[in-house]
Amino acid sequence: MSIKSDNWIRQMASTHKMITPFEPYQIKKQADKNIISYGTSSYGYDVRCANEFKIFTNINSTIVDPKNFDANSFVDIASDVCIIPPNSFVLARSIEYFTIPRDVLVICVGKSTYARCGIIVNVTPLEPGWHGHVTLEFSNTTPLPAKIYANEGVAQMLFLGADEMCEMSYADREGKYQGQTGVTLPKA
Repeated sequence: MSIKSDNWIRQMASTHKMITPFEPYQIKKQADKNIISYGTSSYGYDVRCANEFKIFTNINSTIVDPKNFDANSFVDIASDVCIIPPNSFVLARSIEYFTIPRDVLVICVGKSTYARCGIIVNVTPLEPGWHGHVTLEFSNTTPLPAKIYANEGVAQMLFLGADEMCEMSYADREGKYQGQTGVTLPKA
């Protein structure tokens, strides 16, 4: 496997609609104000967070169970900013819709701006053949409330190209998160 460059990302986005909407270059300012950058970088793509958030709460004292997940564990908000409670987490989704080629695996890593504030992003790999909006999990590891911004960069996607096509893709397996379009909760 090899990591793919900015030129490869631009080509795949334009010819195969791999990322929609797509920003071919890094954006660092909007209307003369600084933002957390998004768009194509040297060897990746910085995704943006939509303004839909599910904030984890324990007001119902439920047990977090991936086989029997209680949607009442979250409070839904729509806002340009999201305050993550101390030692808690939030689910969100990418603005970008991804269509991953059969010979590519995508790994998500956090952006240094958020990591230096104690905010960790967690996303499982985007497998060959998968398509959808990415559900993003942000953990606030600090004892203080932390803020994340919608419509700005929140994580970087790294594209790994394989030497050959995979035998069984996510689409072939009819994966349960195929085609997700909102903030998607765990499915058993």
